[in-house]
Amino acid sequence: MTDRPTAKERLLKAAAELFYRDGVGATGIDSITTHAGVAKMSLYNNFSSKTDLVNAYIQARHEEWRALYRERLARAATPRDSILAIFDSYVDHAAMAYDWGFRGCGLLNAAAELPVGDPGRASVAAQKEEVERLFRHYLRELRPDGDGIAETAEHLSFVLEGAMSRAGLDGHDGRLKAARRIAISIMDRQ
Repeated sequence: MTDRPTAKERLLKAAAELFYRDGVGATGIDSITTHAGVAKMSLYNNFSSKTDLVNAYIQARHEEWRALYRERLARAATPRDSILAIFDSYVDHAAMAYDWGFRGCGLLNAAAELPVGDPGRASVAAQKEEVERLFRHYLRELRPDGDGIAETAEHLSFVLEGAMSRAGLDGHDGRLKAARRIAISIMDRQ
């Protein structure tokens, strides 16, 4: 006998697919509850509003990425490998979205639809800052006496996020793989 997902789990799964595939604004509560196979009241029993559900979606996507990153990091033997693990985790996360039609970073896509000052935008910004902090950390390990670590971390972050945006337009991860190669060339020049 298998455990059936809870209504909350089904709602989050449905919201994840619909928000990513169709956009936050274009996805109504009725679509989410229908896709989840639950009554509308189930949504309000688990989330205070659509905004609450959007924020839960953003947090869940962030945690999905973190899990993929931790898996990649567990195989990293050097600081350089740890930097590349970040790039590889983005490729892994992109692969998870192919069934829905790859559209780039689900976090940035959601944030683009939220008004300035929305807590969801702050959550997305925090994830992007987290990635840049990780780059700084591993660059310091790679070159303890190195200059320009903050600037290089920023460059790596821009390369990665720019590649994710372009990959979303292209509909595949080719730009992310190119960004990984660029990261290698940046580290080799340091």
